[in-house]
Amino acid sequence: MKIAIACGGTGGHIFPGLATADILRARGHAVTLWLGGKDIEKKALAGWDGATVTIEARGWPARPGPECLAAFLVNIKAFGRALRRMRASPPAALLAMGGYASLAPVMAARALSVPVVLHEANVIPGKANLFLSRFAQVFALGFEETRGRLSHRKMIYTGIPLRRPAAEEGGAWNALKPGVFTILVTGGSRGARSLNEITARAVISLHRAGNELQVIHLAGSENESAIRQAYLEAGVAHAVFAFLHGMASAFNRASFVICRAGGSTCAELAQFGLPALLVPYPHAAANHQLFNARALEEGGAADVIEENNCSAGRLADYIRGMMSDSGRLDKMRAAARKRADRDAAGALADAVIEAAGNEGTD
Repeated sequence: MKIAIACGGTGGHIFPGLATADILRARGHAVTLWLGGKDIEKKALAGWDGATVTIEARGWPARPGPECLAAFLVNIKAFGRALRRMRASPPAALLAMGGYASLAPVMAARALSVPVVLHEANVIPGKANLFLSRFAQVFALGFEETRGRLSHRKMIYTGIPLRRPAAEEGGAWNALKPGVFTILVTGGSRGARSLNEITARAVISLHRAGNELQVIHLAGSENESAIRQAYLEAGVAHAVFAFLHGMASAFNRASFVICRAGGSTCAELAQFGLPALLVPYPHAAANHQLFNARALEEGGAADVIEENNCSAGRLADYIRGMMSDSGRLDKMRAAARKRADRDAAGALADAVIEAAGNEGTD
């Protein structure tokens, strides 16, 4: 059967959508990805050979003003385009991964009586999903902690599907040595300038103080060159990337992770059993990354420092302490593994197929 997956916008939507698409295609279904027209989508979809539909969409501004009208007009136009495309080739079901890029496809599906499954990858449901939940047959949760934060007639826990494995990229790995404490720094699919700079300064100061460590740093395209040059000049062993498809290569080499707290990142930390310091993105909608981070912290899998309290000096002291406390690192690894999901992509694919089969019974 035909399945549509709306997963545009950010890596946190795209990668789980892709993982579920792979499962559905392996089961013989025809999958079309519906995207929102952002640059990150091109990078994230490398290797995808299936159908795509791009409908330009725009997020709703946080504050009232002229941009709200512009966003409204863009999204009304997106709905019209989505309705025409979906009417021409209606899917048996639509899986929407959340965010503004899901609005037009879900509304079009509703207009055409196509069953909708929504997936929420954060503890705090996003504004788009809260609005769209009334149109969905099923609301799938990435965090059990989301229960009680919304009302829906059919909520199921699936976990967060993880990005597909990919081959290693480039020869940057050759600079790293086995057996050396390795810090993985990642700010998510778009990078994070402040986190990049603070962490690089902390790592360099530890290196200059005689601590043996090395770093894998996903800096984003805007900061890649500057971060690589800083490590190079300081003599820190490093592998720096703007963006990395083969995240398993980084996770498998890491001793410890310093990162944001997007839903997919939290799921990957659990899957690989990695201890982490989470520095939530402070401007995320409804501060949802802080709630994701606290869920891991409460389970003993991670520590949390909010960005306004995260200086290079404090971070260096923290890393130094973690490097010398193998017992605590082992406890955090064990706690992380306890949060690892079962086959999240398979569970979400099951929900989509069931919704398609129940069309007209709701």
